[in-house]
Amino acid sequence: MSPPSSPSPRDLRGRRVTVMGLGAFGGGEGVVRFLCERGARVTVTDLKSEVDLAATLARLDGCPIESLHLGGHREEDFRDADLVVVNPAVPRPNRFLEMASAAGVELTSEMNLFIEHNRAAVAAVTGSIGKSTTTALLERMLAAAGMTTRLGGNIGRSLLSEVEEIRPQDLVVLELSSFQLADLDRIRFRPDVAVVTNLRPNHLDWHRDLDDYRCAKQTVLRWQRVDDLAVLNADDADVSRWSTRGAVHWFGTHQVAAELPAEDFAEDDFDVESPLPSDSEPAREGCFVHDMTLVTSRFSIDLRDGFALPGRHHARNAAAACAAAMAMGAGDTAIRAALRDFQGLPHRLQPLGTFHGRRFFDDSKATTPEAAMAALEAFEEPVVLLAGGYDKHVDLGPFSEAIAHKVKSVVLMGQTASELERRIRECLETGKGGRLRRDRINVAADFDSACATAFAESSPGDAVVLSPGCASYGWFNNYVERGEAFAQAVSRWAAG
Repeated sequence: MSPPSSPSPRDLRGRRVTVMGLGAFGGGEGVVRFLCERGARVTVTDLKSEVDLAATLARLDGCPIESLHLGGHREEDFRDADLVVVNPAVPRPNRFLEMASAAGVELTSEMNLFIEHNRAAVAAVTGSIGKSTTTALLERMLAAAGMTTRLGGNIGRSLLSEVEEIRPQDLVVLELSSFQLADLDRIRFRPDVAVVTNLRPNHLDWHRDLDDYRCAKQTVLRWQRVDDLAVLNADDADVSRWSTRGAVHWFGTHQVAAELPAEDFAEDDFDVESPLPSDSEPAREGCFVHDMTLVTSRFSIDLRDGFALPGRHHARNAAAACAAAMAMGAGDTAIRAALRDFQGLPHRLQPLGTFHGRRFFDDSKATTPEAAMAALEAFEEPVVLLAGGYDKHVDLGPFSEAIAHKVKSVVLMGQTASELERRIRECLETGKGGRLRRDRINVAADFDSACATAFAESSPGDAVVLSPGCASYGWFNNYVERGEAFAQAVSRWAAG
């Protein structure tokens, strides 16, 4: 696999660079180090206070930051800069960014800087659900095959500080969010391999609408060439119709037909109108799930034999990673070893243990209704669910139906609690319920009381699951804080 044709690295010496937002997972911190090491005159600005950012600032002690403006933004930091590096989660439109653009100041991001300086081939994974697990699995499969890999991106690890160490023969595996991809479109980002797990409405508080969200996600395919590869979800009615320039390999629960002929099309000709091929055509290359077994043209792997992650959604994640890994040169021995050794990622249906006869699971990363619904499908025993959180303006109807049908008891939290309660009760009143009774719908005022209620509602043989289906904002800074708070509450209850 040949190294990508990235944009030329920029000369940052003496340039006035404003870093907007230090961020929670190291991206902003890595940017500051990167810029200072290259002689830039760095200004850091963040809405959070010095107290909120104390740990990050302590790690940056010694970096020659020229100006530090916390607790708010200053117009001159944007208007007078040569370059503004934006945290991808900053909502758009933003008046400070508009001011910078109007003054002719270039906008970029941590990931854009990495891509501009990276010399290795890139496999990029995106989607609404399952992208972190798929990304991590893909990297493990490639590493098990003896390849030198680097894992980073939205999975929580910035690679910018390592970019000079990455060799052309290495492989970079990135998880990319819609926010990051929206910025990467500016530099015509072209991954050698692009994996799209699925598309569901998400982040509609940040994107204008579903079309805008889809357009951002399609950046992962938009600038690919005929010798690049896309790995797409055959089961997803939206993603399976996206236009591609290069070869397509597939994953899902059924095989679809042979590759469509290549066509010339305009740069903005990415839509959902390309028809699916018929089942009568020859099977496409890829990896497919049948009865919890991964099936490829070369081998099959029974996931019930050593794969630790529960549920059909994790089987699909494994199939996506397998399809990409095969295309990148990994054989069945490496893929089997990676599946056997992989224990999952924190906060993604993570088992916390069995206490007093109950199993406890932290699925705090389930920040969309679809992710939480997928988690519920992994359980056969009665479920006590903690759900709800920040309102991202997505449809909560299907999630409410799943709760009414599947769970034994539910504890609702955050901004969406009242809407979820209303919809769940409507489901019960219209006969769409199942296991849930009206008196087992609870609304919590805070997270401690939510956990206490969930534990009290549970019985031996139950699964107590934090799978909110909503973001954490309002009660927590991020899903990691929420998951850690749940784990601590479980530990206290187990010891009591």
